[in-house]
Parts: sequence; C-alpha cells; structure tokens
Amino acid sequence: MSAGPVICLGQQPCGFFPRRFLAAKFTTARRLQAEIGGEIVFFYHDSDHDPRETQTLLRHRRTGELATLNFTFENRVQRKWSPLHRKRIPVGWQAGMLRQLVAYAPPEALAAFKAAEGANVADFCLSVYRGLGLLEGIRVARSSAPAFRRAACAIGDCFVDLSHGGEVVRARRVAGGFRLHEGGEAFVELPDAPFGAEQVSPTRDTRLRWMQSVIRCTHYVAGAGEQAYLRREDAPEITFVPRDAIDRPEEALV
Repeated sequence: MSAGPVICLGQQPCGFFPRRFLAAKFTTARRLQAEIGGEIVFFYHDSDHDPRETQTLLRHRRTGELATLNFTFENRVQRKWSPLHRKRIPVGWQAGMLRQLVAYAPPEALAAFKAAEGANVADFCLSVYRGLGLLEGIRVARSSAPAFRRAACAIGDCFVDLSHGGEVVRARRVAGGFRLHEGGEAFVELPDAPFGAEQVSPTRDTRLRWMQSVIRCTHYVAGAGEQAYLRREDAPEITFVPRDAIDRPEEALV
C-alpha cells in the first residue's frame, strides 16, 4: 500500500474503444496527482456481466452518423449472464470488426485495436486502453482477480460466479439460492450451493465498501452516475472528486 495519496477511479469495461467519460476520469485523476502526488489506481470492474457495457458508440468519419458496435458472443448464456472476463471473443471477430472500423476511427486508434490481445471481452478492452496510452503509470486492480477477491471484505449483498448451461455465470445471491435476471420481471432460479470468496463480486450498493477494503484509496474520482448512488457513508475516509466535464460523454474516445 502506498504511503502517500491513493487516487482511485473505477469503471467496467466500457467499449472496445473507451467511452469519453472514462477518458475524463483519467484526466481528472492525473490532474489531481499533479496537485497532491501519490499513485493512481484503476479499479477495473470486469466482473460485471451486462453486455450493454461494452457497446461502442462511434461517428462515421465522413457523414457523422452515429453507430453502435459491440462484441459478438458465442451463445445466449454467455451473452446474458457470463461476467465480462468470461465472455469469450469468437474467432474472426477482431478482423471483421477492424474492416468496419476503417470508416469510424483514425489510424492510431485502428492500430491499437489491431494490436490488442485478449481471449475475452475484459482482457481485450484493457489491451486497447493500454494501446491508446490511457493506463501509462497507472496500477490496475481487477475485480475478477482471485487475489483481490480473497483480500476483500465479506459482503452479504453480492453476485457469485457459478456454473450454468456449460458456462460460468454471475448469479445474484438471494435467500435460499441464486437468481439470474431473464428480463423484465422474469428470473431463472438456481439452487443453493456452497461458494468461496474467489467466486464473489459486489452489487452496486456494496461495490464501494468491497473495493475500498482492498485499495484503501484516499481520493476517488466519481462519474456523474456514481455520484448519485455511491454509499459514501461506507467509506467516510475518502475524498470524492467529481470527474471533469466532457462533451459527448457516452461516445467512444478515438
């Protein structure tokens, strides 16, 4: 653990090209580091399972028309419920997407995408972010890492990685078992089973406390959405810093 300030920002994989609001978080963290020193930690919440998180919004370089692009997934179970670090990238997806991206991204972004490596969605996104230079000098802490999970505090409100339908899925812990959200008011109920800390990831309400029990940051760069739901009472020792404003925050940084 650093003896000086620890400046943290957190985010799920948010597109194979990162969304502009994530770039703004990095800019805010670097500005703060220049003022107070210390280290920057990127809490990479790759345990999330929502496939919408990796939607990538890009504007056509000639027409300006906005397109929504995403990974493809091997099967329905994986797409709906596998955590992002378990969603495998089908053979040929990268080459096929690269052909589409020529109309949407400049050469330097295309080079980062072409050079990216990773067999799953989370690894691939992180590789692109590194290729774009976003992570230079920044420590990455992944919520999927077994060592991180073992070191984290116990939480009752959680998700648990389980085997289901031939895949690893992220199931919500409920009384007497587990639950997968099918959509709307529909759920798939899974029977109770023993599980360990290495299978656990937090919900939105327990994420801050769980993360902070390991990272122990002094400052946290909070996005617009995070400012509305973060349970600050769970970590009163943290100084929360709003991320810098940026135009078109949901669009991809290219």
